[in-house]
Amino acid sequence: MRIERLPHSPGAVADFYDEAFTSLGALCERTWHDRLEVVAEGDSARLWNQDGALHEIELWFPPPEDTTPREAAKEVFPGCPLTFRLAEALRPAPIALERVLLHGGDGARAPTADVAEKLWRAQFPETNRWRLTAPFVAERHHSLVALVRCEIQAIDQHWSLRRLAVSLPDGLPDDSLARSLDLAQIAPDRDPASDWPTADPARWQEFLRAALAEDLSPDLTAIRDRQAQHLRRELERVEDYFGHYEQELATRAARTGSETTKLKTAERLAAAKAEHTRRRADQVARHEIRVHAHLDALLLTAESGWRTTLNVDRNHQAQTLSARFVPRARRWVLPDDPG
Repeated sequence: MRIERLPHSPGAVADFYDEAFTSLGALCERTWHDRLEVVAEGDSARLWNQDGALHEIELWFPPPEDTTPREAAKEVFPGCPLTFRLAEALRPAPIALERVLLHGGDGARAPTADVAEKLWRAQFPETNRWRLTAPFVAERHHSLVALVRCEIQAIDQHWSLRRLAVSLPDGLPDDSLARSLDLAQIAPDRDPASDWPTADPARWQEFLRAALAEDLSPDLTAIRDRQAQHLRRELERVEDYFGHYEQELATRAARTGSETTKLKTAERLAAAKAEHTRRRADQVARHEIRVHAHLDALLLTAESGWRTTLNVDRNHQAQTLSARFVPRARRWVLPDDPG
């Protein structure tokens, strides 16, 4: 899910800067409602100089309607590079994998067989026969949640903050968890070493990459359409220019009887065709879309789930499956058969 961007508020941004620089070890003082005096050294000073030498500066947080030219080193405005560098400085390295147990809620009781079958058939419509062969047994279900800053480089630069959630171990996106995490209730984990999954960075990276691609798809479709229109316009301009120029050279060569002139014209025509090809390739490269994802936080969640064994006929093939039902998401997870 894409997290909605907050409206720019100089006062709120100044508070963030005050807390952020203080956490990095700098000395801060609010000299005015829109001014912040900062004395930084070490990590906090590297936002201005690479050696971390002592640096003193008064930051100004101008109102959004102020249109005077900006000085990025000491003025904080929407899209200010100093804000991005400060966010990077606050980001822990390496990123810690946090763990949290979500309150069970509706998962306190196992689903009835008819409800479980109805939800299974809605999720797997290719099922013909379905039968429970074992009672439901309480078991935790785990998900991986990531906070990702996404940069899309196109004609315009697009920044967004996204929360991704994927189910484990099948890796399917869980949009409901991503959207409801702010309102989730945290339960005390009385057995923290019980059954948390072992970290699998390579596999989890593939899960998150696929989830991000799906989440970005609507934005990228609009950007791709705009890029294609702009590229088409630029290519038509290049084709028109070089088409006329090459035609003019060919006409000159046809009119002259001098071999020297014909030779020079042929060389110019070859150079024009080479430049024509280079300009086309340059325009295509300029209109490429690049996506850069910056992982800011990772969270492993656990919640109530129910394990059972099923006999099903899927795609006319009889199967015995060990499946887990997740009450919050009202869906089934097949750890042994993600398909």
